[in-house]
Amino acid sequence: MVDWSLAVTIGSMLAGDGPSVSRAEADEAVAELRADAGKSTGLVRDFTGLDAPDGTAPVLVVDRPGWVQANADAFQVATGAMMRKMVEKREPGRIAQLVGSKVTGAEVGGLLGFLAGKVLGQFDPFYEPAGRLLLVAPNIVHVERELGVDPTDFRLWVCLHEETHRVQFTAVPWMRDHLFSEINAISETLEPASLLDGGIERVTEAIKSGRNGGSIVDMFSTPEQREILDRVTGMMSLLEGHADVVMDDVGPQVIPSVDDIRAKFTKRRQGIGPLDRILRRLLGLEAKMAQYRDGAHFVRAVVDKVGMDEFNAVWTDAAHLPSKAELADPEGWVRRVLG
Repeated sequence: MVDWSLAVTIGSMLAGDGPSVSRAEADEAVAELRADAGKSTGLVRDFTGLDAPDGTAPVLVVDRPGWVQANADAFQVATGAMMRKMVEKREPGRIAQLVGSKVTGAEVGGLLGFLAGKVLGQFDPFYEPAGRLLLVAPNIVHVERELGVDPTDFRLWVCLHEETHRVQFTAVPWMRDHLFSEINAISETLEPASLLDGGIERVTEAIKSGRNGGSIVDMFSTPEQREILDRVTGMMSLLEGHADVVMDDVGPQVIPSVDDIRAKFTKRRQGIGPLDRILRRLLGLEAKMAQYRDGAHFVRAVVDKVGMDEFNAVWTDAAHLPSKAELADPEGWVRRVLG
């Protein structure tokens, strides 16, 4: 279904190399990010109470092509069941298969190429056996220059957020299997024709009108899939909001300019130009921004009411994860889970 080699080639080409840096500057940034990731582990543990075993998930500092390759690998794992189902539904024919794999490879490559210039860091839960943390050095350097912030402070601030994700998945190992099961549940409900018939027209219409928010997910998901996606949204909003709370609450203890960084970074999250905003909407990145906001509000509200120790009940069972509705009703979650 997908020519992954072509996807990586196109994605890497579109991503580019990032900002111009000398070899010494590049080496310094890589070394500092690795050290900051290690430093962040203890800071996250002390603040959250989550204790991740040592050596469970590696930390990799990568360039943009490295991020593209890592995410192509992750996509293959995440979409494996879905792709197999779509292949079963396709009409036979070697030429059609080859052409189709090239087209989808180019499409995936375009997506990866766009995102490769945006992502600062990412926890990849699909890497065996327990995931891995990716820090995209050229993007971090680009943003710190663009914002005019202190590089040392900004790099530690980014690492606090991303290391929180590594701690979440390694200190709470059932969560990785739970995410896999939700993705497989979506695959089970997949109707390939709904993705293939009239897809181009729907994408074009979404760009023009912003219908349903203009997200690809909104355009193609069935009611059954949306129910699953609502559960995943609750989970991902919790993870992103929790990481944002950690980076902002731990930050003042170790990052002198954290308030300046947060103010400038929040403004940047709104997007830059019209094309950037269209692509963000189409790819669902605007919904991603809402996850940070809604998740952080939920975490702060619960912690303020019951304290961090009681809040950590959220990590003990999949049934304790907040629903999408509970993100806006933290007291409802407290009543349901803590009684």
